[in-house]
Amino acid sequence: MADTADRDANQALRARFEEVSGQVRQVRSGLADLQKRLAEVRVSVTSRDGQVTATVDSRGHLADLELRKNPSASLIVSTVRAAAASAQRQVRDMMAEVFPPTSRAVKYLDDGDLPSLVRDPDE
Repeated sequence: MADTADRDANQALRARFEEVSGQVRQVRSGLADLQKRLAEVRVSVTSRDGQVTATVDSRGHLADLELRKNPSASLIVSTVRAAAASAQRQVRDMMAEVFPPTSRAVKYLDDGDLPSLVRDPDE
């Protein structure tokens, strides 16, 4: 009876190991492509009235800003924020293609909770 229980436990552990190993292989194989795609991300948003076009990179950093006429500062800021938010969604979607949806990296992009991203994995 104990031998059967041990065999069952070993089979369960092997199955879990294979599952985790597969996830690790998938993440590793997708990282180089992900890094390249992230480096190429550029998101542009134009204000409704067409006065402001903001372009940001994958980190939401302003890469280009086009102003027409004389837009207000608040219109500029809101357009840049919209571009950054759009870039964040795009980055999250790209990372979700590589990382499991329960990974800390994907969760961080969803909720912005930095302490949960860097906490001890044994907790």
